[in-house]
Amino acid sequence: MSRGPFTFYEFFAGGGMARTGLGAGWSCLFANDFDPGKAATYRANFPDAGAHFHEGDVFGAAPGDLPGRADLAWASSPCQDFSLAGGRAGLAGGKSQAFYGFWRLIEGLAAAGRSPRAIVIENVSGLLTSHGGADFAAVAEALVAQGYRFGALEIDAAAFLPQSRPRVFIVATREAPSAALIGDSPWQTKAVKAAAARLPAQLARHWIGWRLPAPPARNNDLAALLEDDAAVAWHPPERTARWLELMSPLHRARLDACRARGERAVGAIFRRMRIEDGRSVQRAEVRLDGLAGCLRTPRGGSSRQAIVVVAEGQVRTRLLTPREAARLMGLPESYRLPGSASAALQVAGDGVAVPVVRWLADRLLEPLLSPAAVIAAE
Repeated sequence: MSRGPFTFYEFFAGGGMARTGLGAGWSCLFANDFDPGKAATYRANFPDAGAHFHEGDVFGAAPGDLPGRADLAWASSPCQDFSLAGGRAGLAGGKSQAFYGFWRLIEGLAAAGRSPRAIVIENVSGLLTSHGGADFAAVAEALVAQGYRFGALEIDAAAFLPQSRPRVFIVATREAPSAALIGDSPWQTKAVKAAAARLPAQLARHWIGWRLPAPPARNNDLAALLEDDAAVAWHPPERTARWLELMSPLHRARLDACRARGERAVGAIFRRMRIEDGRSVQRAEVRLDGLAGCLRTPRGGSSRQAIVVVAEGQVRTRLLTPREAARLMGLPESYRLPGSASAALQVAGDGVAVPVVRWLADRLLEPLLSPAAVIAAE
């Protein structure tokens, strides 16, 4: 349950998934995104958007556009330059330079005495290792220069939803947290600890080991989120055959074993480029562990995932639907998706998993920002 009311700014808001996860106890003072399709989706889902949504490049916003002093600034900046599926250009990359557009606003707020009390920077796990840790250190240096202490958590949405989606959440605060919020956490992964260990001493002394427990065991799987077989369009046999041809012998064997046992099996197929015998080969890889692979935008990495169903000795395939993608992000059925499949998948694939945000807010952000729990920083 929210301990609000709290206020926040949402940068690179997309379809407003961070806002959805924060919940009713949080009031949005300002949100932005430069993509017209995502902006339209945000407005369709949040009727009050006209009062606070800024459509356009973050570099086009000014500190004066951000009202008040927010409890939280949330930034899910473009991830392509940190992702293993991208070019690994780091903060020098064109899209990830948007981080500095966001940070320019934070610096402007600080100059006006309106620094957000806390900041969350969400990105792909590649941020921890990009350029040997230099990009993570650059973000840390920016935070420390504005008076923040910080820590990071690597949270996989698979703990909440049937989708493998690890993401890094840098949580920074200008106030000293209570002792109850500091300690060990399953989300302080080996990669997080290694990133912290690489920090220069002048940054490391501002590090906080955030305590965030794991949630209760997830009680659903991919099959539970899918449409009824009769309600979706299946591939013709020749297209299914093409998927099977792209599989390695190992992946084909997995499906053949299910078919031989006569059991119903549901899985996700995604495309990968693999090096085999010294050359790059496209492969279709199937997972039958109840999880979808990480959702991406239609133009990214493994592109649009397919669903495979083995039943009654037959193998059928089809594309993942936009509504199914929304469910895999934890969006409610009432969430309004764009009309085109491509636009809807763009919104879902670029978003942050809603229940991850809610868990982070409930177990860390809200206790951190609640007046009774705050110890003023010196």
